[in-house]
Amino acid sequence: MNCNVGNADRIIRAIVGLALISLMFFMPQTVWGWVGLVAGIVLLATAVLSWCPVYAALGLKTCHTEDDSSHGGHPVA
Repeated sequence: MNCNVGNADRIIRAIVGLALISLMFFMPQTVWGWVGLVAGIVLLATAVLSWCPVYAALGLKTCHTEDDSSHGGHPVA
């Protein structure tokens, strides 16, 4: 697994993931609460691992890797 989630993306995923997980404890436990819990866990996991399977499938990458150094350190647009 190569890094495909950048730092800003990781921070946003972690905050949203923690918010969704915390909603499960403060709101009535409904089907939507469980969906939010699972979504929060997935977002938190992708933030921790710096890898997103959806990004990998679509060929997207928001992080800078050693491969970017061949372009003068700037990401390819």
